Amino acid sequence: MEAARGEGDELIADYVDCLMSLDTNARFIQNGDLILGAPVVEAGLAASVGCIMEQDAMQDFAPPEAPKEPMLGMTFESDEAAKTFYNEYARCLGFPFRVGRSRRSKGADEVAVMKRFVCSREGMYTKKNPSSGEATKKRERMSMREGCNAMMEVVRESNHWVVSKLETAHNHDLGTCSRVGYLRATYLLDGSDKITMMGSDRMPFPRQNVLGEGGDAQGLLDYLKKMQASDPAFFHAIQVDKNSCPMNVFWVDARAKLAYQHFGDAVTFDTTYKKNKYMMPFVTFSGVNHHLQPVMFGCALLTEETEYSFVWLFETWLTAMSGKEPCPLVTDQNRAMKTAIGKVFPHTYHRFCKWHILSRTKQKLAHTYSEHPTLRDELESCVIRSETIDTFETTWMSILDTYDLRKNTWLQAIYNIRQKWVPLYQMDTFCAEISRAQKLETMNDFYKKYFGTKAMLEVFLTQFDLSIESRYEEETKADMDTSLNLVTTKTASPIEKQAARTYTKAVFSKFQEEFTESLGYIIRKTKDGCISKYNIIKDEDSSDMFFVTYNASTKMAKCSCKYFESSGILCRHILGVFLIVDPRLLPPDYFLMRWTRKARDDGLFEYNGDNHHEDVCESIASRYDALCADAIRCAEKGSGSETVYKAAKDILQKAYEEVIAYERNPVRVSQRDAININEDVMIDDTMTNQSLPDSGRKVTNLLGQFLSSSWSP
Repeated sequence: MEAARGEGDELIADYVDCLMSLDTNARFIQNGDLILGAPVVEAGLAASVGCIMEQDAMQDFAPPEAPKEPMLGMTFESDEAAKTFYNEYARCLGFPFRVGRSRRSKGADEVAVMKRFVCSREGMYTKKNPSSGEATKKRERMSMREGCNAMMEVVRESNHWVVSKLETAHNHDLGTCSRVGYLRATYLLDGSDKITMMGSDRMPFPRQNVLGEGGDAQGLLDYLKKMQASDPAFFHAIQVDKNSCPMNVFWVDARAKLAYQHFGDAVTFDTTYKKNKYMMPFVTFSGVNHHLQPVMFGCALLTEETEYSFVWLFETWLTAMSGKEPCPLVTDQNRAMKTAIGKVFPHTYHRFCKWHILSRTKQKLAHTYSEHPTLRDELESCVIRSETIDTFETTWMSILDTYDLRKNTWLQAIYNIRQKWVPLYQMDTFCAEISRAQKLETMNDFYKKYFGTKAMLEVFLTQFDLSIESRYEEETKADMDTSLNLVTTKTASPIEKQAARTYTKAVFSKFQEEFTESLGYIIRKTKDGCISKYNIIKDEDSSDMFFVTYNASTKMAKCSCKYFESSGILCRHILGVFLIVDPRLLPPDYFLMRWTRKARDDGLFEYNGDNHHEDVCESIASRYDALCADAIRCAEKGSGSETVYKAAKDILQKAYEEVIAYERNPVRVSQRDAININEDVMIDDTMTNQSLPDSGRKVTNLLGQFLSSSWSP
């Protein structure tokens, strides 16, 4: 089964592949064949792991002094190792390449058995004759192809890959292709050619430019103008290239900015568009709300994944979010992105997405997965379900031994950076993940859900906006469900009842799971006193032991599992101890506001006042944004039902009339106490021509009551 390489497999995915391959040093074996990606590993756990230098999987390849020439019969550990070698060879000589052909075995497994890497100028361009009924004349694109025969073909033999065909001569001049700008400036980069090429500075080629010639830049500008008209607090920015053409675009609406103030303690930067060859370069900032639902913090069209573009995007997003940095930021692996994050977010903990790495592992180990169907589940279980670091490391090494994978360079690479993506090594940092198996919808999931092939920008944005509106509706429904429907407790414990009154239904369900599990653990007290200590195990045969320290004076506890620090929900081990030492109620500090029913009610006005008190005296924009945030909060509360909507309209109308009165005569009004929406305020009856009607003379505490969760019409 032979087919041309897919477009999406030839750009950034290959760039990440090369970037993530740690072992680029070649060695010769007894028969003289060259082996790539197969380091010598001594026997024993300590020798195989402890003696491997802790390297960053994102580190640069050491540039060779001279390119290693490919040879017939050269042997590689895998097709990926062969591609890495040819990539370095192509970079040194100065020519881009692509996977020209590939072949898979027949049968259900369809394992790759042949790969041919060709110069990007291979083949000849054939001009297509337009159909007779074609009304519009399409712009004829320039082609790179000019019949170059340079290539290297590798075939699978047993457990390695061998160079079976080779042609090193090119029919064109070779040059230095160290920057993407070189190809773009000389019009050599054609969207129809699927190029896999990486310069010395490791800059990837752009996927597709939806804003350039043939794109829909004007349509996007019209969309931004429409959004600005409907949402005065809408924020957008455009980065242009040296020709003043739009290159990258960022935008965020008022609701997303407000959501970030409540749920921006954990942010994911989603670049999963790279998994879909049809999808445009659309990236998002997102998080999770108090109902465990995805929530958006902004989005962008990013036509280039360069450090310059990422720095611009992150700085622009930070400006839109009033300078509030994310605590943890979860991304995929990308060198330019990593550097930009270090510059723009110096205090942010940068993590790699575990789902992205596990997905890449599935691709890297496709052949092994086909031979051993249980391997995938075993690896995921090791990463997600291991309860202690010791258990994870023991299980990981056991899997490597069972499937003879100790020499696999990809698994070595991701193990060396395990502190950046394995949850157990990140428990000190809050990540808003109540469950390690929690997986929210990505942009790639969204695209596959609504589009089967390439979509026009206007159609894509329309569907995206509808999807976001649907998310807000789902949040509103969840708010109403939490408010109107009681949750069912499984015990008579005051602690469980306290949590049921405090958390949203979705979060309480997770808490309830921890609480009921705590009843089945064995708890042994190992130290008495004001600060007591406990050992907790699941059963007598369990190898995982947890340690809880309880301070009787503060009624606070800490557990070695650090589940509360990472998720904001008490773990089963601490709950088990609380049932012994103080079975009444939990301290308020254990209820994070972001998980409670009042997550969106907490301190919005206080936030605006505290953070913008000095700025609003100098900036109209800051004052405007602060008031818009307050108005949006009123709108969110007021849209819950028709009755509440009518009440909100009446209250806001009265408040607006008070503002107009103050604007017309600030001197008289300032002689009284400052206006407070929680107090009765009377307009001076001596105001003659500017006096308000009776219905507007008094603003009661209705607005304050309306914004509180206890108000009801």
